[in-house]
Amino acid sequence: MASGVLPAVDKYICSFQRWLPGHLADIADPEDVKTIKLFATWHVLPHLRGRADRSPITPSIRRFAAEQIKHATTFLQWLGTRDSTLSSCGQLDIDAWFADNTEHSRTCLRPFLNWARKSRRCPQALSIPTMKISRRPALSEDERLAALGRLLTDADTPMRLRVAGLILLLYAQPLTRIVQLTVDDVLHDGETTLLRLGEPASPVPEPAAALLLAYLADRDNMNTATNQASRWLFPGRRAGRPARPDHMSSRLREIGIPVAAARGAAIRQQLLELPAPVVADALGYHDKTTSRLLRESGGTWSRYAAGDHSRSPAGWAPKGIRDS
Repeated sequence: MASGVLPAVDKYICSFQRWLPGHLADIADPEDVKTIKLFATWHVLPHLRGRADRSPITPSIRRFAAEQIKHATTFLQWLGTRDSTLSSCGQLDIDAWFADNTEHSRTCLRPFLNWARKSRRCPQALSIPTMKISRRPALSEDERLAALGRLLTDADTPMRLRVAGLILLLYAQPLTRIVQLTVDDVLHDGETTLLRLGEPASPVPEPAAALLLAYLADRDNMNTATNQASRWLFPGRRAGRPARPDHMSSRLREIGIPVAAARGAAIRQQLLELPAPVVADALGYHDKTTSRLLRESGGTWSRYAAGDHSRSPAGWAPKGIRDS
């Protein structure tokens, strides 16, 4: 068969499919094995494949898929200790389990309970507690500026973390996008340095530009034979692959950069200073997302005229090191 005929298979879906049989083999009750296998086949895997059709599966998505299976298994075994089963469990069972477990465990179990109810494997009258949505507060502007200052001056911090953190704090980029950047996304004509995140590319002001160019000239994980030609801005340890976003996230937290809060602070500051369409184009966001965030941040650009905003305002640069 000619190459390119078969559709690409996401490596994390393959990883999940390799992991599942071993997990099933460790379940003692044959009925539980049957139930978990059906849940994986008719709910978890279809959702993974659907997600892969829209965007690449990340390690955290793969991990959540496995956690759904693990928590469903634990729940079935817990029902057994109460002389109950999935088909006979009552509202008291559901309420007791939710009362005794963490919000993360509840989040992992809800897909299984919803699937079981829709497929009539548990009583239809069961009420499944809704998810509590809690948003982590963004960094204050003073905290964001302090974090930027540390990254720009702390020579003891690995340069790749300093550069990744700067992109996060200046341009509000998710780590899944930051690790997908390549050296070709850094544009330098001798005087101006740009970073291609959207259209047009975003200016990188000094001294962040100098740090970015210094890192570009000496990236790490480039010493293996297969990685020497890597175009990834943040090469991973595996040949030909970029750094893992979950690993990058944990490393940034170790140096005091809370990823979600930092990203929230960066996008909020941009929207307070620039129209949402300009921010969306320059940073690669959807305009509906920036409009929603603008309303939440209390910005004053709601009357910004529609039209061609393909050019960023003259001198535009992310707030924080613009005047340095």
